[in-house]
Amino acid sequence: MAVTCMPWLVDIRRLSSTATHFLDFVPASAPIESVALERLQNFVCKSKRLFVITGAGLSTESGIPDYRSEGVGLYARTERRPIQHVEFLRSAKSRQRYWARNYVGWPQFSSHLPNSAHLALSSWEALGKVHWLVTQNVDALHSKAGQQQLTELHGCAHRVVCLGCRSLSPRETLQARFAALNPGWVAQAGDVAPDGDVFLSDEQVQHFRVPSCENCGGILKPEVTFFGDTVNRDTVNLVHKRLAESDGVLVAGSSLQVYSGYRFLLAASEAKIPVAILNIGPTRADHLSSLRVSARCGEVLPAILPC
Repeated sequence: MAVTCMPWLVDIRRLSSTATHFLDFVPASAPIESVALERLQNFVCKSKRLFVITGAGLSTESGIPDYRSEGVGLYARTERRPIQHVEFLRSAKSRQRYWARNYVGWPQFSSHLPNSAHLALSSWEALGKVHWLVTQNVDALHSKAGQQQLTELHGCAHRVVCLGCRSLSPRETLQARFAALNPGWVAQAGDVAPDGDVFLSDEQVQHFRVPSCENCGGILKPEVTFFGDTVNRDTVNLVHKRLAESDGVLVAGSSLQVYSGYRFLLAASEAKIPVAILNIGPTRADHLSSLRVSARCGEVLPAILPC
């Protein structure tokens, strides 16, 4: 089993009734046609051990923006870019800026709830339809929805790792340490990025204090794969093993532009495992799929019966 985010005891019925759909970050799309829905329904029905890959397009309906969507993604709306792995490692100033922004954005980012797409996939697993789910997201929404057979390919922002002793701790605990180290420090939150931080000026962050690991004094980092870093080899091997045990692949809400996820579509194609893609806009793996549906995940997945 892959290590996932800290467990939540979640009442899925409560989440289903209280989760709010935020469409500000969802690119425009036409309602799904009945023929396309029927084809996707047949694809899911035929699979007995379904392997699911999800991406940022699954969480946009929970109010978390993605990077690449036309018109509404972070790259389309701003000049901001996520921190690079090497920048975080080599620069104390970069770490200070990152953590200050993350500290301000954390209350909003951590409060997001699963949407109907997350809940649908969790219910499919409970009914034995989903063999394994791999998410490229770091927002913990699959865990909050109750997904168990889960690999968080790029880690989880709700965990913190020490780069020295490799100990893990909850992100919420670090939030309290930030507050204790920075009494009276206030910065107004703006739009929250896909990785949970907000934009702050250098002047705003210059006096922000960042704690070290309580065990060894090492550097603390979110337990996520930053841009420019690579996914843990053991994690990749586990996902390949689960893929090989599967008889169908469903991509939901991912353009698969990042190779860390795209590689599993290449492996599925080589193994002749059928692929269906549900995503607004083109993906890197369209040529590898037997079925391509352009529609909202939150509209389509709850309408599919896991027969």
